[in-house]
Amino acid sequence: MGTNSTGMMMISSSLSTSSASTSTWASTTSVSASGKRIQREMAELNMDPPPNCSAGPKGDNLYHWVATIIGPSGTPYQGGIYFLDITFPSDYPFKPPKVVFKTRIYHCNVDSTGNVSLEILKDSWSPALTITKVLLAIRSIFTNPDPYNPLVSGIALLYMTDRAKHDELAAEWTLRFAK
Repeated sequence: MGTNSTGMMMISSSLSTSSASTSTWASTTSVSASGKRIQREMAELNMDPPPNCSAGPKGDNLYHWVATIIGPSGTPYQGGIYFLDITFPSDYPFKPPKVVFKTRIYHCNVDSTGNVSLEILKDSWSPALTITKVLLAIRSIFTNPDPYNPLVSGIALLYMTDRAKHDELAAEWTLRFAK
């Protein structure tokens, strides 16, 4: 590091290209790096959005998005419009975004406060993943719930023991909360 003629600190190029393992300077550069990554993903999402999904910043905050997923046909969620809140951490993409359903949904992998149980949002997160892939993964739980890793065990049990009753309740919730 050195100081230029205006007295501002300059970071040498070799330091800014080193890995983020040194936490002393990562916080000052990670926001702009994560912001650039989020902007790039937003452009990719706008050019080629996943089917029945949309997402973008809430207002002018690049780190807080709103997403919508339309319930896929052939599921009890068919035609429902589900709103989700996506919050990117400042060290994105090294940490996963936090995704919360704002629309109530009867699903074994979504709890009553909207938290989602999805491995790629926890232990299976990788910086190679994008928000487009996250939206596709969330959309896939509409057609392929994971009753073996539920957030709501009662719904998972009903899904496995009485699928018709489960689907009837999920369809009722879709009409009630997502239409």
